[in-house]
Amino acid sequence: MGINVGQMSRKDLLALRSDVEKALVSAEKRERKEALQAAEKAAAEFGFSLSELSGEAPRGAKPTKTKAKYRNPANPEQTWTGRGRKPQWVHDALKAGADISDLEI
Repeated sequence: MGINVGQMSRKDLLALRSDVEKALVSAEKRERKEALQAAEKAAAEFGFSLSELSGEAPRGAKPTKTKAKYRNPANPEQTWTGRGRKPQWVHDALKAGADISDLEI
């Protein structure tokens, strides 16, 4: 019942290879889906979702906002996380002789 590849033409072998590659991609997708379903089922038995166990946010969830690390003493509404470019008020405070630790929240 097996395929005798030794008797096949080059054209038939190329077509077979293409069919095998497509079947492999399809099989991998199917197996990934089955594995994910099995993992979700196992997590649900313990009362968790798979995203809770993996520490990932659910799809479509908004990323959490980084908390502010520095506050402008002259205007407490102005804050900075310490990431990215320094705001002008930080430059002004440092130029006026303040230490960055003075601005920490």
